[in-house]
Amino acid sequence: MRGEVQIEAVQPDGKVAEIRGFVPSRTVILVGLMGAGKSKVGRRLAVRLGLPFFDSDPEIEAAAGEAIEEIFAKRGERVFREGERRVIARLLAQPVHVLATGGGAFMDPATRELIARRGVSLWLRADLDVLVSRVLRRSNRPLLKQGDPRAILAELIEGRYPLYAGADVVVDSGEGSPEATVNRAIAALAACPRAILPPEA
Repeated sequence: MRGEVQIEAVQPDGKVAEIRGFVPSRTVILVGLMGAGKSKVGRRLAVRLGLPFFDSDPEIEAAAGEAIEEIFAKRGERVFREGERRVIARLLAQPVHVLATGGGAFMDPATRELIARRGVSLWLRADLDVLVSRVLRRSNRPLLKQGDPRAILAELIEGRYPLYAGADVVVDSGEGSPEATVNRAIAALAACPRAILPPEA
């Protein structure tokens, strides 16, 4: 049932704070690089919060009638980003939910502005070694097919992390269990004033 979240979260001062009944008033938008765990953590977070879960990448594929790899190959990244922006705008017009976005979505100024008005952004931060170990398990990463995955990820970290740092909430997504990351995410969201503000029109 929605609104029945109960966790014990260790705060920075070492005290244990119990969070009961926390439910965000805005959609929670997960941002971060590929391999950060946005989909895996997002699904678990949605269950814990009693909210629907959406992943922008499958939604983009459904809207386009093509796989993301095909969109990149046939039309290029610019067209993909335009479609991504429209899909995220449509999803953010829906009732409160948890939304996992692609790694480049938060880089778009218009998308960031929309997220700021309608949602609360949560950056799942992970270091290079963690990201490399995760992305090498999958072969459907168009950006990683342009060279050495580690070098590409390092370049993406340099270019994107400064903007990801502008997210409302930052949660580390390391080698621990997804459930531990979810616990940290709920604690961080419950402490974020924006999470309980109603979305702007």
